[in-house]
Amino acid sequence: MASLPAPVPHVRLNVRPFFEDKARAFWTLQAVGWSGYLVLRGVSAISNGPSLDVIIPVIVETILGYCLTLLLSTLFGFFRTLPRVAGVLLTVATLATATLLYAVLDAASFSYIQTQQPGVTLARMLLAIYVAFTVLAGWSALYFGINFYLIVEEQIDQMRDLETQASSAQLAMLRYQLNPHFLFNTLNSISTLVLLKQTERANAMLSRLSSFLRYTLANEPTAHVTVAQEVETLKLYLEIEKMRFEDRLRPRFDIDPAAEHARLPSLLLQPLVENAIKYAVTPQEEGAEICVTAQVEGERVRIAVADTGPGTPGCALPISRSTGVGLANIRDRLAQAYGPDQRLFSAPRPEGGFAVTIEIPFQVEDVGRQAA
Repeated sequence: MASLPAPVPHVRLNVRPFFEDKARAFWTLQAVGWSGYLVLRGVSAISNGPSLDVIIPVIVETILGYCLTLLLSTLFGFFRTLPRVAGVLLTVATLATATLLYAVLDAASFSYIQTQQPGVTLARMLLAIYVAFTVLAGWSALYFGINFYLIVEEQIDQMRDLETQASSAQLAMLRYQLNPHFLFNTLNSISTLVLLKQTERANAMLSRLSSFLRYTLANEPTAHVTVAQEVETLKLYLEIEKMRFEDRLRPRFDIDPAAEHARLPSLLLQPLVENAIKYAVTPQEEGAEICVTAQVEGERVRIAVADTGPGTPGCALPISRSTGVGLANIRDRLAQAYGPDQRLFSAPRPEGGFAVTIEIPFQVEDVGRQAA
């Protein structure tokens, strides 16, 4: 029906809403409403005894009301496209005209069927106007109320879509920040190897860099991966860094099998490992061990990246350990992906070194695809 807004898909629901098919919803409400009106008016009319003279005028009245409201729905739909003041004035005028027409036809039908001397008296006309106005005004209020509700629902859906798009764009921006940041460091290392005439090691690092980029670029920037996939990505990255630090870099992974299928934003841990290399492995001649752990604790997953570097005693959350992209980027990505239902905290380890811990909900479905 032209008078109702175009259907709005409700992808967030698993069942079809009643108003998704606007035309079907209108005809259903129209049929149910006027059928109920016929039943109520019919029961009231035959309360003093059933008679065709009583039933027929009620049926005629219901048919007239049904037809008039169909005409009103078309006119009201057109008025809603006009400027607000003009639409309101035309709606009031149309409702008044329809009320008068309905009252005249209703009074005339009752007069010709129920009285021996047909004629529309003033008392009957006033009663008919009262009944007609009550019925048509109630129908009009319901019509505009439903359409207002549908417009609000459509605007809410549009706002949700815009928020989803904005969130996806933010996640993509944060994710893409990692590529130039990581590439700069790696290409700088390759340049150093070339200057030192270590072409074989430079070629090997280029080959591993190519494998790492191919692996990471295969994922959408807003996608979520399993912990197992994230660990494989870290191993590719650490193979590149091992070319620089050799035995000074000692990675270790302790992944709880129950946590392997938990999902998290892709490349979330790489900046933490990169920070650990920068602040634990690089400053020490003997290097350091970097340990990545993941375990399930109830309904949450705890992931930690710890090192055996010099640490930063007396500072629970050292800003100096951030590279400008690392910790800030991770905080933003966690906030975008999980809202307040996440934690990121860092602190020196009692036995020496530094640790950054992430706590996120234990999820095994791709929340990135669900949001989409």
